[in-house]
Amino acid sequence: MNFFSKYPVLIVLSAAMAIAVFFQCKSDKYKPVNEDLSVVKSELLKTNISFEKQVNELITLVSKNTDEKTLQEKFENLRITYKKMEWAVEYFLPNSARFINGPALPEIEMDEHTELEPEGLQVLEEMFYPYTPENKDETIRFLKKLINKSNTIKTNFQAISMSKDQVFDAARQEIFRISSLGISSFDTPISGTFLKEMPYSLKAVQLTLQQISTQQSKTALQKIDAAIDSAIAVLKKNPDRNSFDYVHFIPDHLNVISTLLLEFKKQEGIPNIEVTSALNKNAASFFSKNAFNPNAFTPGKEFAFSDEKAALGKKLFNDNILSNNNNRSCATCHIPEKAFTDGLARSMSLENSELQRNAPSLNYAGFQHGQFWDMRKDDLEGQSSDVISNKEEMHGDLNIILDKINKNPSYLPEFKKIYHTQKAETWQLQNVLASYIRSLAKFNSDFDEYMRGTPSAMTEKQKQGFNLFVGKAQCALCHFIPLFNGTVPPNFKKTEQEVLGTAVNGDNKMFDQDLGRGKFHETVAALQHSFKTPTLRNISKTAPYMHNGGYRTLKEVMNFYNKGGGKGFGFKVENQTLSDAPLGLTDQEINDIIDFMGALSDR
Repeated sequence: MNFFSKYPVLIVLSAAMAIAVFFQCKSDKYKPVNEDLSVVKSELLKTNISFEKQVNELITLVSKNTDEKTLQEKFENLRITYKKMEWAVEYFLPNSARFINGPALPEIEMDEHTELEPEGLQVLEEMFYPYTPENKDETIRFLKKLINKSNTIKTNFQAISMSKDQVFDAARQEIFRISSLGISSFDTPISGTFLKEMPYSLKAVQLTLQQISTQQSKTALQKIDAAIDSAIAVLKKNPDRNSFDYVHFIPDHLNVISTLLLEFKKQEGIPNIEVTSALNKNAASFFSKNAFNPNAFTPGKEFAFSDEKAALGKKLFNDNILSNNNNRSCATCHIPEKAFTDGLARSMSLENSELQRNAPSLNYAGFQHGQFWDMRKDDLEGQSSDVISNKEEMHGDLNIILDKINKNPSYLPEFKKIYHTQKAETWQLQNVLASYIRSLAKFNSDFDEYMRGTPSAMTEKQKQGFNLFVGKAQCALCHFIPLFNGTVPPNFKKTEQEVLGTAVNGDNKMFDQDLGRGKFHETVAALQHSFKTPTLRNISKTAPYMHNGGYRTLKEVMNFYNKGGGKGFGFKVENQTLSDAPLGLTDQEINDIIDFMGALSDR
C-alpha cells in the first residue's frame, strides 16, 4: 500500500499545541456550558455513538470477508456520520481530527526528525478503493484506531465547556472548510464522494445554528435555512466531481451562506472570538476585500503590519544600501512587473553565475508558514536577513547596514517614529522589509471580482477552466482556494510542501536531484526532494516555473501534471506526494485551465 499517493506531507501539531490553540480560542465572556448549549453537546455525543457503532460494524464485515461493494457503501456511510460532527471535532479537537480524517501521509515531528504513521478515514479509503482481502488485518487495525479516536471525542465533549461564540465560530469555519477543502475533494481523493458528503456537513451547520438561535435571529436563520436547502438541492442534482459547476456554486451558494452567517451573528449579538486569526472575523466570504489578516503570519505582536512600516520597507527594498558593495537591491531579483520574480530560470549571483534555484514570487508570500522553496525560514523576517547576508546574493553585513541606516538622515527618523527607539535595530530592519512584502497581496484579480459578484469579470473559457482546475485536474487539492498556495484553510496555521518528482526541465527526461527541504531533514524519507507549494496568483507573470526554473511555459507544467508527475515519466520517486494517475486532460482542457490561471493576475 502506498501512503504517499495523494497529498503533501503535513507538519504535525503536538498535543500541547492543540490544547494551547483551544484555550486561546476561549472567550472569558462566557461561563461553562449552560442549558442552552447542552443540546449541542447532546447531538454531538449521539452522532459519535453512531460513528463508533458503524466502525464496529465495518470491523465485523471485514472479518467476515464481505464483498467490496458492501464495504465501500458502509465506509461511505461512516464518512457521512463523521461529517455530521466534523464542525465541532475540527474546531475543539484539532489534533484528534488530524488523525481521524487527515491525509494518508505520515506526520512529521520536525524537531525530532521523525515520522508518525498516518491513520484515519483517508488511510482506510486507500484500503477500501479497491479492497484487497490480503489487507484484512491491516484494515481492522486501522478501524480499531478509529474506535480509540471515538472514545477521545466522547471523553472530551463530555468534559469541555463551550460558549455560544465558540459554537458559532466553529460553524462558520465549517462553511469555509466546505468552500476550500470540501469543494476540492481534499479528504476523498480516491472515492470522490465529497459532493455526496457536503449536504450532511451543511445540514450539521444548519442544525447547530438552530440549536443556538433565539428569536432575535429569526430573520437571519430563515434566510440561512433557505440558502443551505438551495445548496443541498444543487449538490444532490449532480454529485459528479468532473462535471459539477463549481464556478457558480461557490459564489451563488457558499458565499451567500457565509455572508448570511454575519447577519445571524449580528442579530444574536455574538462577540468575536478574542484570538488573532488569518481570516478576519467580519469577512463575509473568502473573497471579501481585506478578508485576510497579515498579522496572523507574523512572529509576534511587535511585528504587526502597518502602512508606515510597509512604506519604509519599500524604500529599503529598492535601495542598494542592503548589499555589501552597494550594487544590488532586493528589487534586482524581484521585479514588480514580473510579480516580483526576475524572469530567469535561476537567479544570478553577485559573481554573475547561476544560483541553485528560481526566484520565487513575493506576491502573497506573507500568507505562508515557511519561506524559500525549501521552507528553511519560518517567516518573512527570517527570510530577509538570510538573503541579505547570503554571500552569493547580497553579501551584506547586518551590523554594517544598520550603522549606515542609523547615520542616514532620511531613514533614522522614520525608524524612530515607527518603533520609538533611538536607533534602528536588526529586528526592525527585518520587520519593515517583511511588512512591505506583506503589502504585496492585492486580491484584486478578475477571479476575485467574479467571486465578489461580477459575473462578467471572467470569460466563459476561464469559468470552464476553473471548473477543470477544481474538478478533473485536481489542482485545488494542493493549491487551496482562495490563496491558491499550500497554506491549509480554513485555519491557515500550516503550509504544505510537495514531492512532485520534478525533472531538470520540461523535456522530463532527467530527474532533478535537488533535495529541497530534505537537505535539512536527512533522516526523514518523506521530505526528500520536497518543496513548498507556491501560490498560483499572478502565475502568468512568473515564467519560467518550478523550483529550478526548468519549465518554460505553463503548458509544459500542465503536461507534467497531466502525465502523473515524475512517476508518470518513469522516475523512481517512492515518496511522491502527487498522484501518479494520469489526469486525462485534453489539449483544449489544458488551455482552458491556463486561461483561468490568467484570471488570477492582480490588476
